[in-house]
Amino acid sequence: MPLLKQGQLTNDHWVRVEDDADISDEIAAVVSLERWKAEADVLKKRNAPVGVAFSNDQSPADIADDLDAIGTVFLTFPAYTDGRAYSQARLLRQRFAYKGEIRATGNVLRDQYAFMQRCGFDAFEIAEGADLAGWGRSAQAMSHHYQTAADGVKAVWAKRHGQQAGA
Repeated sequence: MPLLKQGQLTNDHWVRVEDDADISDEIAAVVSLERWKAEADVLKKRNAPVGVAFSNDQSPADIADDLDAIGTVFLTFPAYTDGRAYSQARLLRQRFAYKGEIRATGNVLRDQYAFMQRCGFDAFEIAEGADLAGWGRSAQAMSHHYQTAADGVKAVWAKRHGQQAGA
């Protein structure tokens, strides 16, 4: 599956590892939240980075104390109508100050790209054969925003009144 980061296609070096599988110390491994909770002490000692995959009914608060040890958080969109991953991303960025990569996986659609970026997503697994030019246009579709968000972009009302983002 192609990976889009900063508007560019890039290689995905992360490998998803099943809960009962051994993890090579040389790979960037993605584990489930359940496995992270069970093996966090061991996983933190690895030489290679570890990512944690969430289902959309799990809380980022479960890893809040471990975020400095997690390279990427994978948040799932099981359907385009299920927006819980937006809330998870915002919590990670704003409440827990997570600075690592937040990746959108699953049913990721380009018409939601700009909204996902505003919530804190910075990597997107997109469908094979997707129109990459269309994804680029989607990123530029909105030039002004009316609300503050996790991306730190100044809202249009704040620009009008000379206020800082998040004020």
